[in-house]
Amino acid sequence: MKIKFYKYQGSGNDFIIIDNREKAGDKLTTKQINKMCDRHFGIGADGLMLLNEKEGFDFEMVYFNADGNLGSMCGNGGRCIVQFASNMGIKKNEYIFSASDGTHKAKVDLDKQVSLEMKDVPGVEFSLDHYVLNTGSPHYVKFVTGLEDLDVVSEGRKIRNNKAFVTEGINVNFVETIDDDHIFVRTYERGVEDETLSCGTGVTASALIAAHNENGFNRVEVKSKGGNLSVEFDKISDTKFTNIWLSGPATFVFSGEYEIKAY
Repeated sequence: MKIKFYKYQGSGNDFIIIDNREKAGDKLTTKQINKMCDRHFGIGADGLMLLNEKEGFDFEMVYFNADGNLGSMCGNGGRCIVQFASNMGIKKNEYIFSASDGTHKAKVDLDKQVSLEMKDVPGVEFSLDHYVLNTGSPHYVKFVTGLEDLDVVSEGRKIRNNKAFVTEGINVNFVETIDDDHIFVRTYERGVEDETLSCGTGVTASALIAAHNENGFNRVEVKSKGGNLSVEFDKISDTKFTNIWLSGPATFVFSGEYEIKAY
C-alpha cells in the first residue's frame, strides 16, 4: 500500500505529515511509523503527524514520536501542521485545533511566521540546578555555560534515564543566556532519544524560566541549532505563566509517496 506524505520543518525540527481526512493513516502501526521516521531506511523525521477532521475544530493534530509511539504536544509540530492546513486549503485568519493536551489557537502571518498558543503553565518545580515544568510535554531545564561544546546527547540521556524520570521520560533542555531577553537552547528529546535541532515545547519552557523581567508581558528570543524562534507570554509569577505564544517559520520541504510494508 502506498501513502501520500508531506515533509515540513520548523527551525530544523522536521515532521512527516499525512492528510488523514480520508483515514489513509488510520491503520499505521508503531513499527511502520518508526520505519517512516528512520533517517537511513525511511523518509526521515523527528516525528509523524496526522491531520484529522474533528467536529467543532478546524482539524485535529495527532502526533507520534519517531519511535512510533503516540507523543505528547509538539510545539514545532503544531506550527508545521497549521502551515500544512493552510497549504491544503484550510484558510483561516485564526485556527482552532485539537491536540493531545487540549485546544490550541494559531495564526499564519504574511511573512509565513506561524504563531501557536501554548497551554498555560500553572506551576514550576525548582531544584538546586534545574527546573521541571510542563508546556504540553514535560521538560527539564538547566542553565549552563559553553553550550556550543556540550555533549548534549550524553548528558541529556543520563538525565532522561535517571530513576526520577525514566518511566515517563522527560525532555532535557540545556540553556545558555546570551542577554536578558535572548537565550540559546539545545534539547535532548524523549521518543527521538537524541538531540533535535529544535524543540518547540522545550524552547517555550526554557524561555519561561529565563524571563528576568518583572511580572507582566515578556518576549524572549531563542536561538536553536536549527534556527530562531520567539516566545511571548504573560508572567503572573515565577511559577505561573499564561497567554503563551511560540512563533517562527514553518516550511514545506517535499512530498511524495511511501510504500507501507507489513512488519
